Amino acid sequence: MFQKMSSAIFFLSVTALFSSASFAQTSESISDSSVLEQTQEQVPVDAAQAQEDQYWAWAKGVWDQLTPQTGEIKIDEAGAVLNVPDSFYFLDRKDAETVLVEVWGNPPGQNVLGMLFPEGMTPFDDGSWGVSIEYEEDGYVSDGDAEDIDYADLLESMQADTQASSESRVSQGYEAIELVGWAATPFYDAATHKMHWAKELKFGEQETNTLNYNIRVLGRKGVLVLNFIADMNEKTEIEDNLETVLALAEFDDGARYTDFNPDIDDVAAYGLGALVAGKVIAKTGFLAMALIFLKKFGIFILIAIGGLVKTVLGRKKQ
Repeated sequence: MFQKMSSAIFFLSVTALFSSASFAQTSESISDSSVLEQTQEQVPVDAAQAQEDQYWAWAKGVWDQLTPQTGEIKIDEAGAVLNVPDSFYFLDRKDAETVLVEVWGNPPGQNVLGMLFPEGMTPFDDGSWGVSIEYEEDGYVSDGDAEDIDYADLLESMQADTQASSESRVSQGYEAIELVGWAATPFYDAATHKMHWAKELKFGEQETNTLNYNIRVLGRKGVLVLNFIADMNEKTEIEDNLETVLALAEFDDGARYTDFNPDIDDVAAYGLGALVAGKVIAKTGFLAMALIFLKKFGIFILIAIGGLVKTVLGRKKQ
Protein backbone atom coordinates (compact mmCIF):
# COMPACT_ATOMS: atom_id res chain seq x y z
CA MET A 1 0.00 0.00 0.00
CA PHE A 2 1.43 3.31 -1.02
CA GLN A 3 1.16 6.55 0.84
CA LYS A 4 1.46 10.03 -0.53
CA MET A 5 3.78 12.61 0.99
CA SER A 6 1.76 14.61 3.50
CA SER A 7 2.08 18.37 3.76
CA ALA A 8 1.35 18.16 7.48
CA ILE A 9 4.81 16.81 8.29
CA PHE A 10 6.43 19.53 6.26
CA PHE A 11 4.33 22.17 8.00
CA LEU A 12 5.73 21.10 11.35
CA SER A 13 9.25 21.71 10.10
CA VAL A 14 8.84 24.95 8.19
CA THR A 15 6.01 27.06 9.53
CA ALA A 16 8.70 29.16 11.21
CA LEU A 17 10.31 29.81 7.84
CA PHE A 18 7.51 31.26 5.75
CA SER A 19 4.05 32.72 6.31
CA SER A 20 1.18 31.15 4.38
CA ALA A 21 0.79 34.36 2.43
CA SER A 22 4.28 34.09 0.98
CA PHE A 23 3.40 30.87 -0.86
CA ALA A 24 0.58 32.54 -2.75
CA GLN A 25 3.13 34.73 -4.54
CA THR A 26 5.33 33.87 -7.50
CA SER A 27 8.96 32.92 -7.02
CA GLU A 28 10.02 36.45 -7.97
CA SER A 29 7.88 37.95 -5.21
CA ILE A 30 9.35 35.75 -2.50
CA SER A 31 12.10 38.32 -2.13
CA ASP A 32 9.51 41.10 -1.60
CA SER A 33 10.31 43.28 1.40
CA SER A 34 7.06 42.41 3.18
CA VAL A 35 7.97 38.73 3.06
CA LEU A 36 11.46 39.44 4.28
CA GLU A 37 10.08 41.34 7.24
CA GLN A 38 7.96 38.31 8.18
CA THR A 39 10.87 35.89 8.02
CA GLN A 40 14.02 37.80 8.90
CA GLU A 41 13.54 37.42 12.66
CA GLN A 42 12.96 33.65 12.34
CA VAL A 43 15.55 32.42 9.88
CA PRO A 44 18.29 34.02 7.77
CA VAL A 45 16.77 35.02 4.44
CA ASP A 46 19.73 33.69 2.46
CA ALA A 47 19.40 30.25 4.07
CA ALA A 48 15.66 30.09 3.38
CA GLN A 49 16.16 31.15 -0.23
CA ALA A 50 18.94 28.60 -0.67
CA GLN A 51 16.69 25.83 0.62
CA GLU A 52 13.92 26.88 -1.70
CA ASP A 53 16.25 27.09 -4.69
CA GLN A 54 17.56 23.63 -3.88
CA TYR A 55 14.06 22.18 -3.82
CA TRP A 56 13.10 23.83 -7.12
CA ALA A 57 16.25 22.63 -8.85
CA TRP A 58 15.73 19.10 -7.60
CA ALA A 59 12.03 19.04 -8.56
CA LYS A 60 12.70 20.32 -12.07
CA GLY A 61 15.50 17.80 -12.53
CA VAL A 62 13.20 14.94 -11.57
CA TRP A 63 10.32 16.19 -13.73
CA ASP A 64 12.55 16.56 -16.79
CA GLN A 65 13.41 12.85 -16.55
CA LEU A 66 9.75 11.74 -16.67
CA THR A 67 7.92 10.88 -19.90
CA PRO A 68 4.13 11.38 -19.68
CA GLN A 69 2.13 9.35 -22.21
CA THR A 70 -1.49 9.25 -23.42
CA GLY A 71 -3.49 7.07 -25.78
CA GLU A 72 -3.33 3.28 -25.92
CA ILE A 73 -0.86 1.92 -23.36
CA LYS A 74 -0.14 -1.80 -23.49
CA ILE A 75 0.38 -3.55 -20.16
CA ASP A 76 1.98 -6.70 -21.53
CA GLU A 77 2.61 -8.26 -18.12
CA ALA A 78 -1.14 -8.34 -17.50
CA GLY A 79 -2.39 -8.87 -21.04
CA ALA A 80 -4.28 -5.62 -20.68
CA VAL A 81 -4.53 -2.17 -22.21
CA LEU A 82 -5.09 1.30 -20.78
CA ASN A 83 -6.87 3.76 -23.05
CA VAL A 84 -5.58 6.93 -21.43
CA PRO A 85 -7.64 10.04 -22.36
CA ASP A 86 -6.19 13.53 -22.63
CA SER A 87 -7.53 14.27 -19.15
CA PHE A 88 -4.85 11.94 -17.73
CA TYR A 89 -1.26 10.94 -18.44
CA PHE A 90 0.58 7.68 -17.84
CA LEU A 91 4.05 7.14 -16.37
CA ASP A 92 5.76 3.81 -17.08
CA ARG A 93 7.27 1.44 -14.54
CA LYS A 94 10.57 3.32 -14.21
CA ASP A 95 8.96 6.75 -13.89
CA ALA A 96 6.39 5.45 -11.41
CA GLU A 97 9.15 4.08 -9.19
CA THR A 98 10.82 7.49 -9.31
CA VAL A 99 7.64 9.21 -8.15
CA LEU A 100 6.81 6.71 -5.44
CA VAL A 101 10.32 6.53 -4.01
CA GLU A 102 12.11 9.80 -4.76
CA VAL A 103 9.15 12.18 -4.66
CA TRP A 104 6.64 10.58 -2.31
CA GLY A 105 9.13 8.77 -0.09
CA ASN A 106 7.97 5.16 -0.27
CA PRO A 107 10.57 2.39 0.13
CA PRO A 108 11.97 1.12 -3.21
CA GLY A 109 11.20 -2.08 -5.06
CA GLN A 110 7.40 -1.94 -5.21
CA ASN A 111 7.26 -3.37 -8.74
CA VAL A 112 4.38 -1.23 -10.01
CA LEU A 113 3.65 -1.36 -13.74
CA GLY A 114 2.97 2.35 -14.01
CA MET A 115 0.97 5.27 -12.66
CA LEU A 116 -1.76 7.62 -13.83
CA PHE A 117 -2.02 11.33 -13.04
CA PRO A 118 -4.61 13.96 -13.95
CA GLU A 119 -3.55 16.18 -16.85
CA GLY A 120 -2.09 19.49 -15.68
CA MET A 121 -1.01 18.10 -12.29
CA THR A 122 2.52 17.15 -11.30
CA PRO A 123 3.49 14.79 -8.44
CA PHE A 124 4.98 17.84 -6.68
CA ASP A 125 1.70 19.74 -6.40
CA ASP A 126 -0.01 20.21 -3.08
CA GLY A 127 -3.22 18.23 -3.41
CA SER A 128 -1.75 15.94 -6.07
CA TRP A 129 -2.93 12.36 -6.40
CA GLY A 130 -2.09 9.43 -8.61
CA VAL A 131 -3.19 5.90 -9.47
CA SER A 132 -0.70 3.05 -9.13
CA ILE A 133 -1.08 0.04 -11.45
CA GLU A 134 -0.16 -3.54 -10.59
CA TYR A 135 -1.11 -7.05 -11.69
CA GLU A 136 -1.62 -10.14 -9.54
CA GLU A 137 -1.68 -13.39 -11.50
CA ASP A 138 -3.17 -15.67 -8.87
CA GLY A 139 -5.74 -17.25 -11.15
CA TYR A 140 -9.40 -16.68 -11.90
CA VAL A 141 -11.14 -14.99 -8.95
CA SER A 142 -14.66 -16.34 -8.57
CA ASP A 143 -17.35 -13.72 -7.95
CA GLY A 144 -19.72 -16.34 -6.55
CA ASP A 145 -19.59 -14.75 -3.08
CA ALA A 146 -20.48 -11.25 -4.32
CA GLU A 147 -23.98 -11.29 -2.81
CA ASP A 148 -22.97 -12.89 0.47
CA ILE A 149 -20.26 -10.59 1.80
CA ASP A 150 -21.03 -8.68 5.02
CA TYR A 151 -18.80 -5.63 4.63
CA ALA A 152 -19.34 -4.45 8.20
CA ASP A 153 -17.95 -7.71 9.55
CA LEU A 154 -15.18 -7.66 6.99
CA LEU A 155 -14.17 -4.16 8.09
CA GLU A 156 -13.83 -5.27 11.71
CA SER A 157 -11.55 -8.12 10.66
CA MET A 158 -9.46 -5.78 8.50
CA GLN A 159 -9.12 -3.29 11.37
CA ALA A 160 -7.79 -6.05 13.62
CA ASP A 161 -5.29 -7.12 10.94
CA THR A 162 -4.19 -3.52 10.47
CA GLN A 163 -3.63 -3.12 14.21
CA ALA A 164 -1.34 -6.16 14.18
CA SER A 165 0.50 -4.78 11.16
CA SER A 166 0.81 -1.42 12.91
CA GLU A 167 2.56 -2.97 15.89
CA SER A 168 5.09 -4.55 13.56
CA ARG A 169 5.60 -1.23 11.77
CA VAL A 170 6.23 0.63 15.01
CA SER A 171 8.78 -1.96 16.11
CA GLN A 172 10.67 -1.27 12.87
CA GLY A 173 10.66 2.48 13.45
CA TYR A 174 7.76 3.42 11.15
CA GLU A 175 4.63 5.35 12.01
CA ALA A 176 1.65 3.58 13.51
CA ILE A 177 -1.31 3.01 11.17
CA GLU A 178 -5.04 2.80 11.84
CA LEU A 179 -7.80 1.69 9.49
CA VAL A 180 -10.44 4.28 10.37
CA GLY A 181 -13.19 2.77 8.22
CA TRP A 182 -14.73 2.65 4.78
CA ALA A 183 -14.48 5.90 2.85
CA ALA A 184 -16.63 4.13 0.24
CA THR A 185 -18.30 0.76 0.79
CA PRO A 186 -17.17 -1.96 -1.65
CA PHE A 187 -19.22 -2.24 -4.85
CA TYR A 188 -18.99 -4.98 -7.47
CA ASP A 189 -20.27 -4.52 -11.03
CA ALA A 190 -21.14 -8.00 -12.25
CA ALA A 191 -21.55 -6.78 -15.83
CA THR A 192 -18.02 -5.35 -16.18
CA HIS A 193 -16.36 -7.57 -13.53
CA LYS A 194 -14.89 -4.52 -11.86
CA MET A 195 -14.89 -3.76 -8.15
CA HIS A 196 -14.08 -0.62 -6.21
CA TRP A 197 -13.97 0.55 -2.60
CA ALA A 198 -12.15 3.10 -0.45
CA LYS A 199 -10.46 2.99 2.95
CA GLU A 200 -9.63 5.86 5.28
CA LEU A 201 -6.27 5.39 6.99
CA LYS A 202 -4.51 7.35 9.70
CA PHE A 203 -0.71 7.35 9.78
CA GLY A 204 0.94 8.35 13.04
CA GLU A 205 -0.07 11.78 14.28
CA GLN A 206 -0.69 13.28 10.86
CA GLU A 207 -3.62 15.69 10.85
CA THR A 208 -4.86 14.68 7.40
CA ASN A 209 -5.86 11.06 6.91
CA THR A 210 -4.83 9.04 3.87
CA LEU A 211 -7.37 7.86 1.30
CA ASN A 212 -6.81 4.53 -0.46
CA TYR A 213 -9.39 4.22 -3.25
CA ASN A 214 -9.10 0.76 -4.79
CA ILE A 215 -10.17 -0.63 -8.17
CA ARG A 216 -9.91 -4.28 -9.19
CA VAL A 217 -10.47 -5.45 -12.75
CA LEU A 218 -11.02 -9.22 -12.84
CA GLY A 219 -9.40 -11.16 -15.67
CA ARG A 220 -9.06 -14.73 -16.85
CA LYS A 221 -5.79 -15.42 -15.03
CA GLY A 222 -5.55 -12.64 -12.48
CA VAL A 223 -6.53 -9.19 -11.31
CA LEU A 224 -5.50 -5.76 -12.55
CA VAL A 225 -4.94 -3.59 -9.46
CA LEU A 226 -5.46 0.17 -9.60
CA ASN A 227 -5.05 2.15 -6.38
CA PHE A 228 -5.62 5.88 -5.93
CA ILE A 229 -2.98 7.40 -3.66
CA ALA A 230 -4.34 10.56 -2.07
CA ASP A 231 -5.46 12.40 1.06
CA MET A 232 -9.01 12.35 2.42
CA ASN A 233 -9.57 15.95 1.39
CA GLU A 234 -9.18 14.85 -2.25
CA LYS A 235 -11.98 12.28 -2.01
CA THR A 236 -14.57 14.36 -3.91
CA GLU A 237 -12.19 15.03 -6.81
CA ILE A 238 -11.28 11.35 -7.03
CA GLU A 239 -14.92 10.29 -7.04
CA ASP A 240 -15.51 12.73 -9.88
CA ASN A 241 -12.81 10.89 -11.85
CA LEU A 242 -13.69 7.37 -10.74
CA GLU A 243 -15.82 6.44 -13.76
CA THR A 244 -13.12 7.63 -16.16
CA VAL A 245 -10.45 5.49 -14.48
CA LEU A 246 -12.81 2.51 -14.28
CA ALA A 247 -13.48 2.71 -18.02
CA LEU A 248 -9.88 3.06 -19.25
CA ALA A 249 -8.61 -0.36 -18.10
CA GLU A 250 -9.54 -3.51 -20.04
CA PHE A 251 -8.05 -6.94 -20.60
CA ASP A 252 -7.14 -8.06 -24.12
CA ASP A 253 -9.24 -10.56 -26.04
CA GLY A 254 -8.50 -14.00 -24.66
CA ALA A 255 -7.50 -12.64 -21.25
CA ARG A 256 -10.90 -11.32 -20.19
CA TYR A 257 -12.94 -12.66 -17.30
CA THR A 258 -15.48 -14.16 -19.70
CA ASP A 259 -12.69 -16.09 -21.48
CA PHE A 260 -12.16 -18.32 -18.44
CA ASN A 261 -11.96 -22.02 -19.27
CA PRO A 262 -12.46 -24.22 -16.18
CA ASP A 263 -10.82 -27.17 -17.93
CA ILE A 264 -7.42 -25.53 -18.33
CA ASP A 265 -7.31 -22.35 -16.23
CA ASP A 266 -6.27 -22.03 -12.59
CA VAL A 267 -8.73 -20.72 -10.02
CA ALA A 268 -7.54 -18.35 -7.29
CA ALA A 269 -7.68 -19.64 -3.72
CA TYR A 270 -9.76 -16.65 -2.64
CA GLY A 271 -12.92 -14.77 -3.62
CA LEU A 272 -14.04 -11.14 -3.68
CA GLY A 273 -14.15 -10.81 0.10
CA ALA A 274 -10.50 -11.76 0.50
CA LEU A 275 -9.64 -9.52 -2.43
CA VAL A 276 -11.06 -6.54 -0.56
CA ALA A 277 -9.51 -7.54 2.75
CA GLY A 278 -6.02 -7.69 1.27
CA LYS A 279 -5.41 -11.41 1.07
CA VAL A 280 -1.64 -10.92 1.39
CA ILE A 281 -1.51 -7.79 3.51
CA ALA A 282 2.06 -8.60 4.55
CA LYS A 283 3.35 -8.97 0.98
CA THR A 284 3.96 -5.27 0.46
CA GLY A 285 3.03 -4.02 3.91
CA PHE A 286 2.20 -0.42 4.71
CA LEU A 287 4.80 1.99 3.46
CA ALA A 288 6.45 4.93 5.17
CA MET A 289 6.81 8.17 3.24
CA ALA A 290 7.46 11.79 4.07
CA LEU A 291 10.08 11.26 6.79
CA ILE A 292 12.21 9.27 4.36
CA PHE A 293 12.10 12.21 1.97
CA LEU A 294 13.19 14.60 4.69
CA LYS A 295 16.03 12.37 5.86
CA LYS A 296 17.19 11.71 2.32
CA PHE A 297 17.33 15.28 1.11
CA GLY A 298 17.40 17.30 4.31
CA ILE A 299 15.26 19.99 2.71
CA PHE A 300 12.66 21.61 4.96
CA ILE A 301 10.64 23.13 2.16
CA LEU A 302 6.87 23.22 2.42
CA ILE A 303 5.26 20.93 -0.13
CA ALA A 304 2.59 23.59 -0.60
CA ILE A 305 4.94 25.31 -3.03
CA GLY A 306 4.23 22.44 -5.39
CA GLY A 307 1.57 24.61 -7.01
CA LEU A 308 4.32 27.05 -7.96
CA VAL A 309 6.53 24.21 -9.19
CA LYS A 310 3.94 23.45 -11.85
CA THR A 311 4.18 27.02 -13.10
CA VAL A 312 7.94 26.78 -13.41
CA LEU A 313 8.01 23.28 -14.89
CA GLY A 314 5.18 23.87 -17.32
CA ARG A 315 3.02 21.08 -18.67
CA LYS A 316 5.50 18.67 -20.12
CA LYS A 317 2.95 17.04 -22.39
CA GLN A 318 2.68 20.30 -24.30
